[in-house]
Amino acid sequence: MMLNSLDRKILDLLQNKFPICTHPFRQIADILGIDEAVLLQRIQQLKDEGIIRRIGGIMDSRSLGYFSVLCACEVPEDRIDQVASRISAEPGVTHNYRRNHRWNLWFTLTAPTRDKAQLILQHLEDDLSIRIHTLPAEKVYKIKLSLPMQEDDYAD
Repeated sequence: MMLNSLDRKILDLLQNKFPICTHPFRQIADILGIDEAVLLQRIQQLKDEGIIRRIGGIMDSRSLGYFSVLCACEVPEDRIDQVASRISAEPGVTHNYRRNHRWNLWFTLTAPTRDKAQLILQHLEDDLSIRIHTLPAEKVYKIKLSLPMQEDDYAD
C-alpha cells in the first residue's frame, strides 16, 4: 500500500499528538479538516494493511504495582502459529512476536504479582508442552519511538 499525504498526517498525529479526551478521533478529524467517519475508515484500512497493529495506551506496570517480565521460548516451526495464538489469548500478554533465534517466540507478560505471573507461565508451559524462559529486566530504559511520516520530517 502506498501511503498518501492524508495517511501520513494521520500516522503522525496518532504517534505524536493523540488527544486525551472523550472523543479523540473526532478531535484528530477536526485537526485534519475531515469527517470523523473518513478518519476511522482510513485508520481501519491502515490496520487491514498491517501498517497499524495497535492503538492504545502504554502504562508503566511497575508504577501501578504490577509485575512484568519478558519471556522467550523455543517452539517447533510447525506449532508456532498455534502456540503464539494460545499465548496471545492470555490476558496480560503483549508484544508476542517471532524472532530469528533459537528462542523463536518472545512475549511480555504483565500480572498483578510475581506469583500470579509464575502461575500463568506454568499453566502455559503445561498446556503447550514448552519451556518458557523468563528474562526479568535488570534496568529499565524507555525510549519513545516515533517514525516520521511527512516528507519534510526527513530533512536535515
